Amino acid sequence: MHELSIAVAVVEQVEEAVREQDRAVASLTLRIGELAGVVPEALDFSFGLATEGTALAGARLLIETVGARGRCEGCGRETPTGMPPVLWCAGCGTPLTLLSGRELEIVRVTLADEPLDARKTVDGKGVGPPGGKGADDGPRPAPSGLPVRDEEASHVPHR
Repeated sequence: MHELSIAVAVVEQVEEAVREQDRAVASLTLRIGELAGVVPEALDFSFGLATEGTALAGARLLIETVGARGRCEGCGRETPTGMPPVLWCAGCGTPLTLLSGRELEIVRVTLADEPLDARKTVDGKGVGPPGGKGADDGPRPAPSGLPVRDEEASHVPHR
């Protein structure tokens, strides 16, 4: 389950980026390619663990799924690779060059309105996420126009 190490690395990067803002993180959007080898459900679970006691505690994790696409250097054709990926051109049989599908990027960080200290109790522990929704609510779709995985769909497209 390498998703835990990915979640920890993402949390560390975001914490460093928002450290001087002194505000909690309300949501974090990741763009993950379907060939990145990341299981969104495992990443969501790991994200909840990795954010405990951080500025991201209770933040919503939003995942944008990027479909894998390739281009044939022989005939110039661009095509989805599918899952499992087919990395040969259906037209001429030349190997495809991957154009997308291996992304693992932090796309967007949304800060909460309240200061970071407003979410802490006397003992210094967090009291919950902004807006009352937390990591236990499961992954939520990202609001952008890109293809997005929802709670019911797998990140692996069905044919």
